[in-house]
Amino acid sequence: MGKFSIANLRKLIYYLRRNGLRSTFHAAKERLGETEKYEYHELSAQEREELTSQAEEMVAKWKAKGQSVPKFSILVPAYRTNPVFLKELVASVCDQVYPYWELLILDATEDDSVRKALSECDGDAGIRYVHLPFNGGISENTNAGISYVTGDYVGLLDHDDILTPDALYEMAMAIRGETKDGLEGSLRTPLVVYSDEDKWDGAKEYYDLNRKEDFNLDLLLSNNYVCHFLVMERELFCKLKLRKDFDGAQDYDLILRATAELITRAKSSWGSEVEMVQQSIRHVPKVLYHWRCHKASTAENPGSKAYAYEAGKRALQDFADGQGWNAKAQDLKHLGFYRLDYLSEKAKEAGAAGEGSAAPGEAVLAILENREDVGAVGGKIYQKTGGGNVVAGGRMAEDGSVYYEGLKEEFSGYLHRGVLTQDAEAVDLRCIYVSKKNRSLFQKTVGVPYVTDKATGAFDVKALPADADLRSLSLRFCKALREEGQRILWDPNITKYLS
Repeated sequence: MGKFSIANLRKLIYYLRRNGLRSTFHAAKERLGETEKYEYHELSAQEREELTSQAEEMVAKWKAKGQSVPKFSILVPAYRTNPVFLKELVASVCDQVYPYWELLILDATEDDSVRKALSECDGDAGIRYVHLPFNGGISENTNAGISYVTGDYVGLLDHDDILTPDALYEMAMAIRGETKDGLEGSLRTPLVVYSDEDKWDGAKEYYDLNRKEDFNLDLLLSNNYVCHFLVMERELFCKLKLRKDFDGAQDYDLILRATAELITRAKSSWGSEVEMVQQSIRHVPKVLYHWRCHKASTAENPGSKAYAYEAGKRALQDFADGQGWNAKAQDLKHLGFYRLDYLSEKAKEAGAAGEGSAAPGEAVLAILENREDVGAVGGKIYQKTGGGNVVAGGRMAEDGSVYYEGLKEEFSGYLHRGVLTQDAEAVDLRCIYVSKKNRSLFQKTVGVPYVTDKATGAFDVKALPADADLRSLSLRFCKALREEGQRILWDPNITKYLS
C-alpha cells in the first residue's frame, strides 16, 4: 500500500486542484494499491571496512596502470541553513569510504551561523568554507565555488540532503569503467555520472525509491529523472555553470544543456550522436543519495516551489529550441512532468497549435520531420479485460518483455513512466510508424514491404503473414534500427485498442 502521510495528503489536494476529481480518484486509487515495499540497507561497520579496503585496492591498481585517480569537488550552497541538517550533510561526506574529495560550503548567510555550525563538526581537511558577499540565489551561489574547485569532477549536493558512505567510491568506479566483476566496461570515460536515490524523513525511514533507467533522452525530455546524485567532469561543468534564470530547476537545466553539448560534440565527430551520448552519460544503478523531506522541500510539498516546475518547462523549451525543433513544452497532470508537442511544416502552414490538436498520424509525422535521430515511433497497445483496458504492448525490452504490461488505462505507473514519452529498445509492430528513410531496412529485416494503414498512418499489420511471430519481428527490426544509430521513440499518447 502507498505510504500515507500528511505530505502525501498535501500532494493529493494539490493534484485535485489542478486536475479535478476524476483524475484525482484514479491517481489516489493507484497509489493506495501499490504493494512494493522498499527498505534501504545501511552499511554495517564490517561492510564499511570491506569497502574501504576495496577502494584502497582500486586506487592502487589505477596508479599502477598509470591512470589518474578521480577527485571530486562537492559544491553546497548554504543560506540560513538549519545547523542540524548541515552537520548531517557534512558527516555523510566525511564518512565516505573513498578519500579523494573536497567539500566546498558556499555560505551567503548574513551572520556566522553556518560557520559556527561547521566549527562544531568533526574536523576534516577536505572541508573548505567560503563566505559569499551577498546572496545571489542557488545558481549564483553555486557558481561562486567554481574558482575554488580542484577536483576532476564536480558534484552538487543540497544543503539538507546526504550521501551514502559508498557514493563517491561508486562514482569513481563508474568513471574508471570498472564493473562488479572487475572487468573494464565502456572505453569512453563518462563526462556525467548519476545514481539512483530515495527520500528520507531525517530519522530512520527511507522511502519512494527512484530506480532510474540508463540514459534515456526522451525520458529526460519528460522529466528530470536523472536528478541526484550527479557528478560532472570539471571542464564541462565550468563551461556550462548554472543559470540564475532557471533557479528551482537549475539541475534540470544543467543536465539538458550538458546533453545538448554532448550531442553537438558527437555530431561534429561521429555524425550520429546516440552511442556517444549514451557512453558519455553513465548510470550507477544504486541508491547513493538520500533526499531529505520536510515541509519546505519540493520533495515533501510540491506547492512550496511551484515556480521550480515552471522553470523546468522553460528549460525544456530552451533545449528544444536549441535543437532547432518546432516543438512546444507542455505540462502533464503531475507537477514536474512534461511532454514536447511537435509541429510539422504542414501544421505550421495551417496555423495548428496546442496540445492534442493533431491526429496520431500527423503527430508522428511532426516528430519524424523534426527529429533526424528518431527512426521509428511506437505507441501503446491496450487489451480489453474484465476490469477495463490494460497495456498489452508498446515499449519492449531487448528480451521481448513489455514495459508497463497489465497497467490499467487510467493509471500512470511507477513514477508516472507509463504516461511519459521515452526512448525504447523496441516497440510493437502492431503500432509502429517508420520514417521513410528506414522503410527499406524494414522490408529487409521484417520480410514484407512497409504498407501504411490508411486510417492511422501506422504500419498495416495485415501485410504480415497470418503466422508471423510479431514479437520476434519487432525485436529484429528495432535492433537493426538501433545498429544504424537511430532512436526508437515510444509515445504513450498514440494508442491502439485490440478487439
